Amino acid sequence: MPTTLPASAPALEQPERTDRSVKSPPRVLSVDILRGITIAFMILVNDPGDWDHVFAPLDHAPWNGWTLTDLVFPTFLFLVGASIIFSLDARAAKGNCRKTLSGHVILRCLKILLLQYILVFFPAMHWHTMRLYGVLPRIALCYLFAGLILIATMKLKSRVPVLIGIVAALLVGYWALLRFVPVPGAGMPGRDIPFMDQTQNLTSWLDRAAMAFTQRWLHTGRLYLAARDPEGLLSTLPAVATTLFGALTGLWMRQPRDAQGGFAPRGSTALRSMQLKLAAAGILAILAGQLWSPWFPINKNLWTSSYVLLSAGWAALALALLSLLVDRRPEPWPRWLRLSTWPWFVFGSNAIAAFTVSVILVKACLFFKITGADGIKHSLWLLFYQHAFARHASTHWTSLAFAISIVILCFLPNWLLWRRRIFLKI
Repeated sequence: MPTTLPASAPALEQPERTDRSVKSPPRVLSVDILRGITIAFMILVNDPGDWDHVFAPLDHAPWNGWTLTDLVFPTFLFLVGASIIFSLDARAAKGNCRKTLSGHVILRCLKILLLQYILVFFPAMHWHTMRLYGVLPRIALCYLFAGLILIATMKLKSRVPVLIGIVAALLVGYWALLRFVPVPGAGMPGRDIPFMDQTQNLTSWLDRAAMAFTQRWLHTGRLYLAARDPEGLLSTLPAVATTLFGALTGLWMRQPRDAQGGFAPRGSTALRSMQLKLAAAGILAILAGQLWSPWFPINKNLWTSSYVLLSAGWAALALALLSLLVDRRPEPWPRWLRLSTWPWFVFGSNAIAAFTVSVILVKACLFFKITGADGIKHSLWLLFYQHAFARHASTHWTSLAFAISIVILCFLPNWLLWRRRIFLKI
């Protein structure tokens, strides 16, 4: 049972330079583990057996406020930002110029978008009701914009202050747009209409306008919630800020060095200082998000700036705690640590593949139907849930057990890929 990903694993290879006599920096194992936990939790909360019986922490907040589930997607984007740093470093060390790096980022964005629309058409194509937004498009766009920003700033001596300035501009600018720009046909937020009304807000209006345009010219396009979409156009701006927060964390995590300029070992003052400062930064971000929330409520649906600070803070805090636990720990690891971290390494090694498998599995189970004893056709999903988990009654626990079974089913293909040392690049 391996405790680390092999050197051929994608995204986090980090050779410092092409000189083979120089030892490559160690993998940031805390990022691998948190990515695996995040993708497993994403599958868990997306696939309950019964949406009428979901534990409150495993469901999204209806509007303002937050639950544990609301932290999952921004944590994944946060880790995308950290991984971009490690990936760009590795490619730059191999001699890739900015043009080549930009081409790689653009191509990968297009591949993720292509995967999204292949999944949209599985197992049946419905062109007129196709949802153009979604989880994968948001990942693709945040990866694209954050990647290009990081490439443009990679040779600046003042790179970190510039990135902090960009993040601040995105967060403050997004708040100003929602607070002070009139919503066409509705009026000024806070005066003519309530600030952050569920449907009468600039973000939702822009998404409805975009879908009206695509329906007119492409004859397709719909919003997830009819009048609004949690992964819409304008809210991509603060989501990019979430990704850049992860990139800033990646820059911070690669810094610890010993007195000779090598990578600081476990237990060193430099490494411990980095971990403690990262935890402190996470706590400060959480507090900042809470302090801003009375004026700009924490809201995942609109991906508000206070929500960005809160979710980035929790992600940074989790990463700091995992770093204290595993980063640069010499082998062999204690058995309890190997057993407790191995599933997350497996999930994190092919995170997009695990998510793709979950989407295919769920859509196939909902599409294919079998005639039941009552003479009515029921989906495989419903039949499996009712006969295997909710034979007597559907409860929160049966719904949770079903979701856990989906996570396990999605784990198995990743485990086979892991055993064969296959790491899919998109």
